Amino acid sequence: MNPILENLRTRKSVRVFEERPIADELKREILLSAMEAPTAGNQQLYTILDITDQALKDKLAVTCDDQPFIAKAPMVLVFCADAQKWYDAYVEGGCEPRLPGSGDLLLAVEDAMIAAQNTVTSAWSFGVGSCYIGDILERCEEHRALLNLPDFVIPATMVVFGYPTQQQRERPKPRRCALEHVVQQNTYHRRNGAELRDMFATQSGERALEEWIPAFCARKYNSSFSREMTRSVDRYLAAFPLKMEDNE
Repeated sequence: MNPILENLRTRKSVRVFEERPIADELKREILLSAMEAPTAGNQQLYTILDITDQALKDKLAVTCDDQPFIAKAPMVLVFCADAQKWYDAYVEGGCEPRLPGSGDLLLAVEDAMIAAQNTVTSAWSFGVGSCYIGDILERCEEHRALLNLPDFVIPATMVVFGYPTQQQRERPKPRRCALEHVVQQNTYHRRNGAELRDMFATQSGERALEEWIPAFCARKYNSSFSREMTRSVDRYLAAFPLKMEDNE
């Protein structure tokens, strides 16, 4: 099999790591892979925070939904959607730029996430596992203060890295939905009940949808951390129209 395809198909989230550091040279290669990611207008609308302070790791493990493995990870990267640096450069260069808006921020989020995926893929090729921590968006205001993020920077995602234990290496990768359930031709088709049941059969297994999906909904979609994530990000985004009006 093509080694790139094999890498993509075998990679899975890793949450238990060997007590083994990631060498500086390897960390640099992983970080450089982020720089090669596609980016809007070659702007690289992201800043990567390399979290090396153990006390800060410990804090993030608590604020990101109490997940101790974050503090134990040899490498922790926060990918920030950064609409601040270009605005500052425009001002420095004598321009009169408008203030960044929500569209600029969402474009920066895209850049940051693509860069993050490059690091995840390249790390796996070296035998280094990883796990995305979406909870960095939960308690967004607290994390922005903790990481000293200015107005137009938001933590898009956090990724923790380390060498997987044998148990983690041998653990089966969760099954994905079939291709025909994900790819549609030209326009969006809203799935009917039968199609939804067929699509999620890979996740529900032998259980009926009525048995499996309420538990999943309670654990993920209707959870307190999901509601807090939405509340926190909404509150942050709500400031953008006010800032835009102030600039007019």
